[in-house]
Amino acid sequence: MNVLIVDDEPLARARLKRLLAENHTSIHVQGEAGNGNDALMKIEELQPDLVFLDIDMPGLNGIEVANQLNDLAVPPAIIFITAHPEHALDAMQLNAAGYLVKPISEKSLQHALQQLGRLNRVHLQQQQTEKVTYQLAGTVRSIKIESIFYFYAQEKYTKVVFDGGEALIEDSLKQLEMQYPRHLLRIHRNTLVNKNKILALHTLKNHQHVIELKGCTPFLAVSRRALKSVKSVL
Repeated sequence: MNVLIVDDEPLARARLKRLLAENHTSIHVQGEAGNGNDALMKIEELQPDLVFLDIDMPGLNGIEVANQLNDLAVPPAIIFITAHPEHALDAMQLNAAGYLVKPISEKSLQHALQQLGRLNRVHLQQQQTEKVTYQLAGTVRSIKIESIFYFYAQEKYTKVVFDGGEALIEDSLKQLEMQYPRHLLRIHRNTLVNKNKILALHTLKNHQHVIELKGCTPFLAVSRRALKSVKSVL
């Protein structure tokens, strides 16, 4: 596992690096950053699997960095670090993989990494059986997520367009987005697409952006808000 350590205190970075080197040989520290802006540049450059992220930094703090990372198509896992336990709620609301209070002990570090490992195994198990179910003429059917082109919100229902047809389901786009984060990307407030089906991003004469999907005829509109995420996936 490749990791990046982000903390404005050099001694804190050195302590964590030593704990990882002494007791967790499967973890490789790719680099370090002393502030939020440097962290974002290093993450873009190194693409780490996990970021140990200090919350209390001058300038761009850890919470602000995490907010920006959550906009990425495939963000790294985050374990927050702080000397102030009252920040725990803010950290957990950002779907952090763990939370460490300074001074970090080997026991607390071990626990955080074990929790991260459990989450990864659960996610892998889910990914092996990811299917979307729908009803047709009273019969429950399923579609493998890999066969789906896109989801489109239609009044009270969501239309799912897949290789071989389309169907209506009751799941909202938000529910689908949370359930299949590895596969789906929001390109508009009413549209989710399968990341693996994205072929190209086109700019029309009116400066509107649309996505072309492999094996799917209609181009789909991309909102300005989602443009950065789409480019990141491409």
